[in-house]
Amino acid sequence: MFKRHFFIIGAACVLGLMVAAAVFKIAFSDGDAGDRKGPRGPGAGRGQVVAEVVAQRREFADQIRVLGVARGRRSVNITSNTSELVTRVMFTDGQAVAAGTPLVELQAREEDADLIRARAQLENAQREYDRYRILAERGVAPRVMAETAETALKTAQAALAASEARRGDRILRAPFAGVLGLTSVTPGTLISPGSVITTLDDISGVRVDFPLPERYLGALDVGASLTATTDAFPGEAFNGRIALLDTRVNEQTRAIIARAEFANPGNRIRPGMMMRVSVHQGRRQSLAVPEAAVQYEGQGAFVYRIVRAETGATAQRVEVQTGAVEGGYVEIVSGLANNDRIVASGLNRIQPGAPVSVEGEAAQARAPSKGGARATQAARP
Repeated sequence: MFKRHFFIIGAACVLGLMVAAAVFKIAFSDGDAGDRKGPRGPGAGRGQVVAEVVAQRREFADQIRVLGVARGRRSVNITSNTSELVTRVMFTDGQAVAAGTPLVELQAREEDADLIRARAQLENAQREYDRYRILAERGVAPRVMAETAETALKTAQAALAASEARRGDRILRAPFAGVLGLTSVTPGTLISPGSVITTLDDISGVRVDFPLPERYLGALDVGASLTATTDAFPGEAFNGRIALLDTRVNEQTRAIIARAEFANPGNRIRPGMMMRVSVHQGRRQSLAVPEAAVQYEGQGAFVYRIVRAETGATAQRVEVQTGAVEGGYVEIVSGLANNDRIVASGLNRIQPGAPVSVEGEAAQARAPSKGGARATQAARP
């Protein structure tokens, strides 16, 4: 019985000591906080330390951004219209050729035979005409015989021209000046109608066809300047102009096809490249803030405006309407005024209405406090 009472008394003493220690700790902590608060003033050092930026006006470019595919100024697939064997290949892959340059010769044994026969018939018709013409002039033969011989001569000339044309069709030529692509055709290859022998592209300039929403038709004209970029040459822009607008608007997409033309120095842009086209509509001055200062939520966006009062600065959440994004800045259409001060970054760590400390101001507020503490220590004996 005595041991149980002794145990209870000991436990009560330990509990009392713990309570006394907690009260002692709280009392001295409040005192220290009061000492720290006193030299720095009320509300100093409260809240998250943030960087500040001023909303100001800057220049933005009105642009329409669309995707298009590069094409050569002129492009064609070299094909044959008959099934025939290739007897000669007269070009090399990647060769630059002039208009009319022979590229491929097809087997033409029948055409060669027809050409020989047509030439022989023409020679015979020419002799007959010459003989009857002389006889008719001397009055030995009737003039009708000379006229018949002349008709036969013209028929033979036409037959020879047809034979030469058929023989000429056995040689495929470049329809315009350009650069040839790769080929797998060699002498002895049997080609069929429509089979691609090689490609020919005039890439001294390129054209890009792209869809343009119909709402921009009133704002753009033929000759308007534009730029294009491609992943093959990052950071480089190619300048061009709108050369043509289609005559019809697509009823499903409500867009019209626009054709842009670009110079191609060094033939670096290749047909088939994906191009990002930016059509310029002019430049304007508008309120802007850095991209890092804007937080997006659903279909809307907001910033935190820094509001200063006697008790300190707080972060006020402000809904804004954004516009163009250019050069790391976001256009603010509405929601802010010029020279409004907002939180520059770290928006995910801030709550609406929460106290904040601006970086530069917080450092200035701490400096006198440290000096006062050193002076107090120096004054102590």
